[in-house]
Amino acid sequence: MLETGFGLGLNFLATWRAWKIDPQRPKLIHFVSTEACPVSAENLMHEAAQHPDLLPLAIQLCGQWQGLLPGFHRLVFESGNVLLTLGVGDAKALLKEQSFEADSVYLNDFNPPHNPNLWDTHALKAVARCCRRGTRLVCLTALSSTVESLSQAGFEVTRTPGLAAHGEYLQARFNPFWKPKKATEPHKPKSRLANRCVVIGAGLAGAACAASLARRGWQVTVLDALESAAGGASALPAGMLAPHTSPDDSLLSRLTRNGLRATWQVANTQLSANVDWQASGVLQRKFVASGGLPNHWPPAGEHWSRLAGPGENNLLQAATGLTLRQATSEVNPALWHASGGWIKPKRLVEALLKTSGIRQHYGVKVSRLQRATTSNPDALWQVLDTHGECLAEVELVVLAAGFESAGLANTRLQLPLQPIRGQVAWGLVTDAQAMPPVPVNGHGSFIPAFSGKDNKNSWLMGATFERDNNNPDIKVKDRRDIYARLQQLLPQTAEALKGSFDESQAWAGIRCVSPDRLPIIGPLDEATLPGLWVCTALGARGLSFAVLCGELLAAWLHAEPLPIEKRLAQSLLASRYRYFE
Repeated sequence: MLETGFGLGLNFLATWRAWKIDPQRPKLIHFVSTEACPVSAENLMHEAAQHPDLLPLAIQLCGQWQGLLPGFHRLVFESGNVLLTLGVGDAKALLKEQSFEADSVYLNDFNPPHNPNLWDTHALKAVARCCRRGTRLVCLTALSSTVESLSQAGFEVTRTPGLAAHGEYLQARFNPFWKPKKATEPHKPKSRLANRCVVIGAGLAGAACAASLARRGWQVTVLDALESAAGGASALPAGMLAPHTSPDDSLLSRLTRNGLRATWQVANTQLSANVDWQASGVLQRKFVASGGLPNHWPPAGEHWSRLAGPGENNLLQAATGLTLRQATSEVNPALWHASGGWIKPKRLVEALLKTSGIRQHYGVKVSRLQRATTSNPDALWQVLDTHGECLAEVELVVLAAGFESAGLANTRLQLPLQPIRGQVAWGLVTDAQAMPPVPVNGHGSFIPAFSGKDNKNSWLMGATFERDNNNPDIKVKDRRDIYARLQQLLPQTAEALKGSFDESQAWAGIRCVSPDRLPIIGPLDEATLPGLWVCTALGARGLSFAVLCGELLAAWLHAEPLPIEKRLAQSLLASRYRYFE
């Protein structure tokens, strides 16, 4: 469903409620809406209070109604079965950043005399580009100019008597007498009906893809060579979540915000607060002049990040022994990431893999893939083990095995993946007074207290970043390097841990990155390798990217609305690399 003008959200809430009470409702519903200036959560609640049947849903909506900067935001309800994709900004520009065909359209807050530029023929043609032949449309405005504009955009329009307050309203059906021209997107595959698929890899990427596909009806088999889920790089005891910031609000900055929203939505609904995760905020010390916030950072951005102020002075002084003025400068100001915190990767993976429709098999080494030769029309790929035995015949295979994905892609093709070894140190908190009150990053990252073994609080410091090394063995030298980082980041904490740091526990894992340090997602080559997809190269930001990447892969596969702007999504497509022979 597409709506132009979210307003106070009543159309969305009414649609959501109609879905809930309909015994024949579809499994998944997408509601895409645009809004130039989102109202406050207080205004949403005030309006919903006039409609008691909508109020419980409005409370859930307001729980996610933060950080609405320009661009698209994916808000998730009903365990991922009701998806609101909210675009903030100009409707015409935003609709060019989407790629889907709506079944129905609300022209909401439609008032041509007051908003002539928003509702001209060009705007309605932008709506028409998101329609298929037969798409229905409703509009409360029945002006002759509106009828004319809709007709020019390809709609068959009828006037219908409405409520007394509205007089007539318009109903329309998209049925142009010409053949609509659709933008050519060579990378975009045809939408598939859910069938059977295999996801190779049970880490963050694999679990996220499996969950997104299972919610859309796929019967998913997850295979992993290790003995349990999250056994590779996702076995990190705890990881920090914080958005990337940049003066130009770069591609990476925007992607991390969208990814954090997706991760926190899963954490809030499927994990235990203060045990599996904590949205504590993160204090970032800056040791170089690069980075920082955009010059004209709107108020909505403060949900994500802002300059550290007097309220953070005590936090910084407790963490470093330095005042805010001593620890920072006008050139290198400290940042406060209000949306940051920590989370346990293994618990996130386990939660995603509990999605109905997923089967898991561990200790299974996939050796290679080959095109299916059976008469089964739904089988495109055979998944073979090290003995050449066929593990599965499926329509879709998703490679999500980190660096190992490169070896499975195809004998002719190579994914340009680089292994990155990372080691962290962690131990029990024995002196809470020596710990900063919140996680701190900047030169490495430090989590002061997370629920560890036997529910005892543990600290964690990391991580090293060693390129072209895929050996996860622990290095004594790395422990010293990690402590040196801690000395610079948190001098007082480092001094307090000096006597016990050498006896701290260590963990190392292998991540992988692409040449441009962005994830690789989507079909490898739908023309020659149909049904072979990939989700890898999440690098050191797997916790931020995984859930978003899983949804993006599923959106492409089913021609659904994208969770982010098209130009951001296309920057992650696997097809951006022409594989090396």
